[in-house]
Amino acid sequence: MADAVKLTTMAKAAGCAAKLSPKVLDSLLRRLPKQVDANVLVGFETSDDAGVYRLSDELALVQTVDFFTPIVDDPRQFGAIAAANALSDVYAMGGRPISSLSVAAFPEKGDAEMMEQILRGGLEKMMEAGCTVVGGHSIRDDDMKFGYAVTGLVHPKKFWKNVGARPGDVLLLTKPLGAGVISTALKQGGAREEWVEAATASMARLNRDAAAALIELQSRRGASSRAIHAVTDVTGFGLLGHAREMAVGSGVSFEIEHAAIELLPGALEAARGGFFSGGLRNNREFIGDCAEFEDGVAEEYRALLFDPQTSGGLLAAIAPEAAGAALAALELRGVSARRIGRVVKKTSPLLHVA
Repeated sequence: MADAVKLTTMAKAAGCAAKLSPKVLDSLLRRLPKQVDANVLVGFETSDDAGVYRLSDELALVQTVDFFTPIVDDPRQFGAIAAANALSDVYAMGGRPISSLSVAAFPEKGDAEMMEQILRGGLEKMMEAGCTVVGGHSIRDDDMKFGYAVTGLVHPKKFWKNVGARPGDVLLLTKPLGAGVISTALKQGGAREEWVEAATASMARLNRDAAAALIELQSRRGASSRAIHAVTDVTGFGLLGHAREMAVGSGVSFEIEHAAIELLPGALEAARGGFFSGGLRNNREFIGDCAEFEDGVAEEYRALLFDPQTSGGLLAAIAPEAAGAALAALELRGVSARRIGRVVKKTSPLLHVA
């Protein structure tokens, strides 16, 4: 079935590259009226990964919604990646996903078996995460889209935010980059099979183990010595886009070592081949003067730092004395994390890439 109909040909943009431009979105959100609710611990004003709503002194909800157009051609894998991507927002807040609602847009005359495989792949991934699918909503649409609204639980004093990074912190990244350029190469017929297989496996992998390793580290150190200062997941705005959000919100700057970042097989070749999505260009335009690159950083590496990721890894700012223990805890759970930079006092420009 996947050979008969290529899903990536059924949409103009693939995966998280289909997101609205961060420049447009930022402008729109700034004009919306303010809400007042003391139980909202994290709202949309801070551009965090999910909302957090306090139910009691011991319990809060983590809520998010994420859906997108096909990122791969296999329907079942598309469903699995969409589920992993939506779940990632809850993991990025330190929460535990418990229930979800599917969101589906499908052509009126589309293949019903294809839709079944998408739903099946998503359900299997949700079951892997221990998150129950309790319903959903579907509409007719020529551009296929799929994803989930996910609800999780977290302690109202123990969740993570994408702000709070401190000078001296170490920056860790838990997945390789390059899914965006590889999916664009796939859409344009320029991707090798082994590139797609590696990218698919990475995007379908849950961030559950990465989050669990950091939660375990935090619990070992105790509340009096919080080692995890800020966490976000790297998705549609690319590594530098999400790093910018974290740096701006924390009032700091980041120094990033491009050579330390793990890349997916084929990512460099796809970048050198110019397989750039509109989302990559939007990210580059939005970040603009916020990022500076040393002369030794080749153009293909620069592009990959703006590349929209789908179901990317966690980016965490961690106290330097705990970085070694964090990497060891991540490795113990099979997570290939990398130390990619450090946090410094605020400078101009905000992000420096060496």
